[in-house]
Amino acid sequence: MLLNVSYNNKEITRKIDAEVGKPFPLKDRIKMGGIGSPKLEIKEASVEIRNLLILDNNANVCNIEIRPKGIILGFRSLLESYALVIPFYKLTIYKGDMAIYSVYRDHYFVKVLADTKAVQKFFKKLLDYKADTAPTSIEDL
Repeated sequence: MLLNVSYNNKEITRKIDAEVGKPFPLKDRIKMGGIGSPKLEIKEASVEIRNLLILDNNANVCNIEIRPKGIILGFRSLLESYALVIPFYKLTIYKGDMAIYSVYRDHYFVKVLADTKAVQKFFKKLLDYKADTAPTSIEDL
């Protein structure tokens, strides 16, 4: 779900927490070695996201935050902040040619450049965490 998170709205915060869980406590963040990605350069995006990004002339960048049950992909357009909230069961990540990672949720997608070791290390951490927390049987759902 694509949300405008520019303002402190309790209803939007409740929706995000229900979808991907509350933020990790500080102790867990330190244990994981951080939960946020470096700055990611957006190379391509779905129509809804592209329409937001072309509204200004700033660099198209985003970041990803890992949550207990999913991720939040955040970006800015004009003076507004947007979040693409993706639970793990809807998250699909592809590694394409020329160090491009594609992050999908339903009909939304963002393709980002992974030109540094830090970005590749983050995606490895994200995929490992997703695999570790995936349900092992139908009863776990």
